[in-house]
Amino acid sequence: MIPRYSRPQAAAIWNQENKYRIWFAIEAHACDAMALYGAIPAEAAQVIRAKGDAAMAVFTEADTAEIDAIEAETRHDVIAFLTWLAKRVGPESRFVHQGLTSSDVLDTCFAVQLTQAADLLLADIDLLLAALKKRALEHKYTLTIGRSHGIHAEPTSFGLKLAGHYAEFARNRTRLLAARAEIATCAISGAVGTFAHVDPRVEEYVAEKLGLAAEPVSTQVIPRDRHAAFFATLGVIACGIERLATEVRHLQRSEVREAEEFFHAGQKGSSAMPHKRNPVLSENLSGLARLVRAAVIPAMENVALWHERDISHSSVERGIGPDATVTLDFALVRLAGMMDKLTIYPAQMAANVESLGGVVHSGEVLLALTKAGISREDAYSIVQRNAMTTWTRLGQPEARTFRENLLADAEVAGRVSETAIDAAMSAEMHHAHVDTIFKRVFG
Repeated sequence: MIPRYSRPQAAAIWNQENKYRIWFAIEAHACDAMALYGAIPAEAAQVIRAKGDAAMAVFTEADTAEIDAIEAETRHDVIAFLTWLAKRVGPESRFVHQGLTSSDVLDTCFAVQLTQAADLLLADIDLLLAALKKRALEHKYTLTIGRSHGIHAEPTSFGLKLAGHYAEFARNRTRLLAARAEIATCAISGAVGTFAHVDPRVEEYVAEKLGLAAEPVSTQVIPRDRHAAFFATLGVIACGIERLATEVRHLQRSEVREAEEFFHAGQKGSSAMPHKRNPVLSENLSGLARLVRAAVIPAMENVALWHERDISHSSVERGIGPDATVTLDFALVRLAGMMDKLTIYPAQMAANVESLGGVVHSGEVLLALTKAGISREDAYSIVQRNAMTTWTRLGQPEARTFRENLLADAEVAGRVSETAIDAAMSAEMHHAHVDTIFKRVFG
């Protein structure tokens, strides 16, 4: 997590101040619950809440430094915080953390932070979906060439291309909602998760106050399969980002030039070549997607902990929690802005469709020949022969279009009308069902 690829609202989720505020909220809610169920005096819970709130209201970097200094001696972060809090609360602090273990605080806090991050990411996806929908509708009937293996296949619509990416990110939104629900889990169960020293009702109370669900069996830590599923979802979203970024990178190539990233006034593409307009945003997004996906395997390896707990997962999560969520937040917002401002060249798209002399209509011509009574095998041979002749002679003096070659073919003449050939090579048929597809995607 570096400032260059971090937005303040995402980074703030993982700063020390937010973490300690959540830690105190967990402890204070637990005290409130214990007072409610008669485990500690109600007056003590009130003092803890009042004095703790007052201390957190004026929490500064100096407080963080003080906690760090205590931790340097205790070698334990939660004890360091509790020691700092005790100085602010006074004698009633003896009722803080009763029956709890450190993982109750750490794991529940991590759940809160991940849900905060998920909420921000959901808003980012909504921003991207809006941009994709706007551009898809704008270019619903903009003819462009579809490619398979990087080679011209059949015409399609640029809006349809974008609708496919919209549908993918709509699925990603659904996945993230499910991942958020799974990770939004609270554990206040004490040492090895038996509730030996804390009433299960305390966990339920804290969970409700924090907008979480109580973990059914916490074993002292929240099971890490939940976290693995969460980070795997982030990885899938990153894949969607890179797929769209890769499409833009290909379309911006000089020999394609069907679309390109918006080039700002004063922007420079190269220190050596003043003409350059490089796809730097989409290239950057491909790199950021790799960073997000890099968190997936460590998250999965965190699932297998020893017995009721160990802390082999802890150092991993201190890194991947902030890094993956902050990076994905930045990437989604960057992609939304890039697609909103993407420069699109319909005329170049149309020129590219016909750049191979019309051979991209071979599929429809094949069908036209079979409808005229020619066997599929013979029709395929006729179409391929004329397509290859067209393809290999492009740019030569004797070159003819695919249509011209077909009409001059003895096996076609007299068997298939010129009208049928022209109908088969019409671009309009490729828009025939765009409305149906858009209705499926956008409703």
